[in-house]
Parts: sequence; structure tokens; C-alpha cells
Amino acid sequence: MTEQTINMWKDWRLHVLVFAIVILTEFIGIHEIPVGAGVILLLPMLYAVVIGIGLFFTPLVKEKQSINAEPLVFISVSILIAKFGVQAGPALPQLIEAGPALILQELGNLGTIFLALPLAILLGLKRESIGMTHSVGREPNLALITDKYGLSSPEGRGVMAIYIFGTVFGSIFMGLASGLLATVTPLHPYSFAMATGIGSGSMAAASLGPLVAAFPDMSDTITAFSGASNLLTSVTGLYASIFIGLPLTEKLYKIFTGRRDRKLNKNSKVV
Repeated sequence: MTEQTINMWKDWRLHVLVFAIVILTEFIGIHEIPVGAGVILLLPMLYAVVIGIGLFFTPLVKEKQSINAEPLVFISVSILIAKFGVQAGPALPQLIEAGPALILQELGNLGTIFLALPLAILLGLKRESIGMTHSVGREPNLALITDKYGLSSPEGRGVMAIYIFGTVFGSIFMGLASGLLATVTPLHPYSFAMATGIGSGSMAAASLGPLVAAFPDMSDTITAFSGASNLLTSVTGLYASIFIGLPLTEKLYKIFTGRRDRKLNKNSKVV
């Protein structure tokens, strides 16, 4: 064990702060705020992110704690991915019974590449856009980008920005969108139940609540579809990002930035 690793585990200030945040957020608990047809679900994870960001700008967190916290994030995410793998085995019969629709819905998570990547490049973002747009940016994607590029890389900063943004605003958006779309569109409630599974427990829970409230007679089936969909996406989403999402984003980034650079060069010659 290196001296840096030993110092990381001996950083009592960091561990005390994290433990205090956990105790405080669990004490606050879960709160639901009804907003029309939707529900804003406030989870302890949301409080933890907000409090952690706030403490970063106080004297309680020094540069040492900031540096030591970086590898611990990767360790925590690795444990979470291992949990996904353990959960996948017992749930296989349920996933098979759900049919091919649950498998095909994973392709929807790749839509961020075609929608968000061109916009990010247009706004002037560089390689940060790869981490930001290759997926929905949840825990498995954070681990993937960290392992491939490093958390301090432009891609790492991009995926971390989306991870934090999704943690703070994702549940709010999903809760409102789920309740609104399920009540104003002719699509079957089961399709919305499958759509709640994007690989995020907090977002799935936030979007499931309005569906159950809107269709109480289907609550058990809707909950089952949502759980299977979220579990499947948690397991397959990482592989979709590894073999499809990230390579496709890299390729499109080179194409888009190449065209932009050629256009800029052409305009500069004209001037």
C-alpha cells in the first residue's frame, strides 16, 4: 500500500465530514412535494450532494480532502456496480418474461448522443462534451469514464458535471415529466413504466410515484415493469456505453469538430 493511499485512509477530517453528511441526510429522510400531476421527490442523496458542494467552499474542506475524495468516489461506484451484478442473477426470469421491449428501451439512452453532443459542441465545449453526452451519466457511466480517462480529465469533469446535475435536477424533471406525459398522451401506462428505468434509483422512484398515483389499479404491474426496466438498464447500460455509446460519441465528436475547424479555417482565409 502506497504512502498516498495510507494518508487517504488516515484523513479523519474527510471521513468525519462524510459520516456527518450521511447521518444528517438520513435524518432528514424522503419528502414528496406534489406539483400538479407530478411529484417532486427529495431523497437523502440529493441533500448529500447539495451539502457536499456547499462544504467544499467552507474552511472545513481543504485541498487535501478534495484530492483524497476523488479515488474514494471510484471505489464507491465500483461497489455499486458489483451490487448491480449480484441483483441481475435472481432477476433473470423476470427480465426474460418482460420481453424484448425492455431490451430495446435501452437504445433510448443513446439518444443523448445525437441530441446533446451537437448542442454541446455548438456551445463551445470540447472533450468535456464526450463525458457529458455519451449516456445519461449515472454511476456506471461515471465509473467507465473514470477508468478510461481519469476523473480529472476533461471527459471526467464532463461526466461528473452531468452526474451532479442529474442528481440535483433529474428526479425533479423525471417526476414532473412522468406524471404529465402519462396523463396527456395516449401511450399505455406500461410504456411509461418501462421508460422510468434509466439506471437511476432516485429518478426511477421519482417517476414511478406519479404513475402509481395516476393508475392505482395497475400499480403492482407498473411497479414490476419499472423495477425490471431499471435493473436491466443498470446492467446492460454499462455495456451499451462501452461498446456503442462511448465509441459512437468519440467518432461523432471527431466528425463534428473536424467540420467546425474546417469551417473556421475557411472563414479566416476569407477574412
